[in-house]
Amino acid sequence: MNEEITRDLIADRLGHVPYDRFLFYLMGPYKSFNLNYILTEEERQEIAVDDLPGPLRRLFQNKDEIDAAQALLRRIQGALRVTPGVNAFLAVDVDVDTDEVDAATQSIEYTQCSNATAFILPFLGHNFGVGEEAGSILEALSETHSDRLIFFHEDDVTSAMIRSAQVRWDLRVGTYETESELISKLRLFTAGIMHQERRGDLDMLD
Repeated sequence: MNEEITRDLIADRLGHVPYDRFLFYLMGPYKSFNLNYILTEEERQEIAVDDLPGPLRRLFQNKDEIDAAQALLRRIQGALRVTPGVNAFLAVDVDVDTDEVDAATQSIEYTQCSNATAFILPFLGHNFGVGEEAGSILEALSETHSDRLIFFHEDDVTSAMIRSAQVRWDLRVGTYETESELISKLRLFTAGIMHQERRGDLDMLD
């Protein structure tokens, strides 16, 4: 029997924060774009990786290292759980088996249960899968949850999917240059949702 994804289930599986019932679903790539996955051993040996500038060197990240893209999401999650103290989470935190509920359905249901959802696309992220999932969510929930959704991409990221989503679903899209700027903008977005819920402009989810 498939596990039912509810607000109570999500909240129960996350740690306690000051605003336990404000669920903030963070979506983004768990893997950085990594040239080690597509180059042959011979091609890798021809490149003096240690002599490359930092941003290019990161494209050859060791497969055994903690991935930079997921680490970014974790730092953002931690920052939001501290200030303003909302229950920010990644899909893996809820630990619903994808054999029971497929990943796309999970993302739709997490978004439906959440007070806020943010899609985050860093420049070095492996972003294709996030774009597909975002499209599924927008197709299913844009009419009911558009005010609770936002899309942030690093300045250097360009995407036809982002441009079409802005037109088709009137999706809010923001950019960022630094991690601290992204966190500040996510905090402002959170405060705006909280204010709208208190004012009655958005329905309370509990």
